[in-house]
Amino acid sequence: MQSTESTFPDFFADAPQITLRDPLAEFLGAARGGLMTYRYADAVRLAGHSCPTVAGAWLMTVRGLRALYGDETPVRGEVEVFMRGGREDGANGVVGTVVQLITGAAPETGFHGIGGRFSRHQLLRFDQPVQGTLGLRRQDSGRAVQVELDASVVPWTDEMRALLPRAAAGRASADELARFGTLWQGRVRQMLVEHADDPRLVRVAAWDAAVPA
Repeated sequence: MQSTESTFPDFFADAPQITLRDPLAEFLGAARGGLMTYRYADAVRLAGHSCPTVAGAWLMTVRGLRALYGDETPVRGEVEVFMRGGREDGANGVVGTVVQLITGAAPETGFHGIGGRFSRHQLLRFDQPVQGTLGLRRQDSGRAVQVELDASVVPWTDEMRALLPRAAAGRASADELARFGTLWQGRVRQMLVEHADDPRLVRVAAWDAAVPA
């Protein structure tokens, strides 16, 4: 399959995608039936880059929603997200941004709704008692899962490790930088295509722990 945008690597089009129903989009006539399909390229546009963190956040959210909804179409804006760390911890900000894109869950800056409906406000919370990287909970049924990413399942190559210091320090040649980009996206491709359904990379488990109401 070829990428729908020539500026992106072709493998972006082979990454898992997900279709959700957004009641707010349906209410406002923005999408027929509220159905919208999200693709990895959407997350790249939002983040401004493609990396293992963005890819991992994408896979965790897609896999988590599939576990929550099964054969049903996930409902955007009706899923609560619980992040284990603080918003400024590590790459939590990037992860939270990707999760928000897909689920519609927003922190305190989120949409407050219309007539008591469609609120996204405070559906994304940080510093929560989650054993995984993040937790997802359906508002309608209360069913919840926690999701954990183990990026070590797809390690950097030795060549990548050798090039990284030179590239980061601005000392790499044009050829080395081109090779660096190829290797960088090579790991992302492995995660999104070859290991998209690998239970070692993304672990999803039912979550019975108490979470804030």
